[in-house]
Amino acid sequence: MMHAIVMGATSGIGYEVAKILASRGWRVGVAGRREDILAKMVAEKDGIVAYEVIDVTSPDAVDGMHNLIDKLGGMDLYFHSSGIGYQNIELDADKELRTIETNCLGMARLAGEAFRYFEQHPEIEGHIAIISSIARTKGLGAAPAYSASKRFTSHYLESLCQLTAIRNIRNIHISDIRPGFVKTPMIEGSNFPMQLDVRKVAVSIVNGLERRKPVITVNWFYRLLVFFWQMTPRFIWIRMSIK
Repeated sequence: MMHAIVMGATSGIGYEVAKILASRGWRVGVAGRREDILAKMVAEKDGIVAYEVIDVTSPDAVDGMHNLIDKLGGMDLYFHSSGIGYQNIELDADKELRTIETNCLGMARLAGEAFRYFEQHPEIEGHIAIISSIARTKGLGAAPAYSASKRFTSHYLESLCQLTAIRNIRNIHISDIRPGFVKTPMIEGSNFPMQLDVRKVAVSIVNGLERRKPVITVNWFYRLLVFFWQMTPRFIWIRMSIK
């Protein structure tokens, strides 16, 4: 039986991915900051068998991850869905710094530890999967720290992929997950266009994980949108009013 840890499982994509993995026969451990939701998931969903309260911005988050690995009996997949974001055209400093702390420092802390765990267990075909976003494609003036943090995430994962080649590590697989606008609490009440159903997004993600796809962009519309974003010259892009 395969073992998966889902970090950031108390809402949104992480919550749905944890349930889908459990339904497909995985033994799942869930983590997040809200113990009431985590405990309820374990109590109500077959296959979700353990939880740990973890704040990815805390230095002891690594200890919490290892506690959860021990409870679960191992780890084959580390799925990271912990993230925050704001539309912040006022450039509120607290929002910007909280976003960077969670999406960059917290992500690197746990992803790096998962990498080291799999490196130390070469008998495991380890898989690290982390949600970035289509927002990684270009700098967004309405959400500077968020879009920059997702660029950081994507480049960090690409760097880890190259690191496996540099160090001839053959048992670690890495997936960069790039959803479009998803109906989750993060964007609740916003007027973002083309919002995707979170359950359908989670199914697409798990399907991609099972094939160990290195990049998973959800869905076809956003793959097309990203293509045109990438083609837009910088001098034009920075003059566009995108909110």
